[in-house]
Amino acid sequence: MINKPIEQFIDHTLLKADSTETHIKNLCEEAIKYNFYAVCINSCYLPLAKKLLLDSNVKLATVVGFPLGAVSTKAKLEEAKYAMEAGADEVDMVINLGWFKSAKYSEVQNEIMALKNCLDNKVLKVIIETCYLSPDEIKYASKLVLKGKADFVKTSTGFGSRGASFNDITLIKEAVGDDIKIKASGGIKDRSTAEEFIQMGVSRLGTSSGITILNKNNTL
Repeated sequence: MINKPIEQFIDHTLLKADSTETHIKNLCEEAIKYNFYAVCINSCYLPLAKKLLLDSNVKLATVVGFPLGAVSTKAKLEEAKYAMEAGADEVDMVINLGWFKSAKYSEVQNEIMALKNCLDNKVLKVIIETCYLSPDEIKYASKLVLKGKADFVKTSTGFGSRGASFNDITLIKEAVGDDIKIKASGGIKDRSTAEEFIQMGVSRLGTSSGITILNKNNTL
């Protein structure tokens, strides 16, 4: 059993293209009300969310190279720098899957390390988008994230062909053990699924269904 409220595992997430200021305000108000660990939003709304979350314990997370991961490293670094200037506590970046599939592993690892180095000790989560990877590729990508000195391996953007699976977590754990934290995201919509991921060793859940997940007891 894990003696920690389930809401403290949740990144309350809204990354849809048509998200409005009203949606972001509602998201932040919900995060404060339900004591979620963080909100995760697109970077254009960081200044707004920073004001809304002032004097709360809710962390502010944003995304970089999202959702495809195929922009240049320079562009990702500029996004990350802006995120820091705008008050983000955490960054969720997408790896360059084309590089990975082309066996440009050094480039993938170096990009992760470059992002981590520019974040002023803030948290870096690296999305490997497991839906596009074979089991062996999931393991190897997870090892590259670890070698790149990131804080988390994250399964999914939520915009791919599927979200996180239990098998993804098993494979990541086989590759990196407890040497890096894991964030499961995409398709987590009920409490039993959330609890199973946590029992498997996941440290964070990315979901837009946090309030639904809390509909039962708040602790595991």
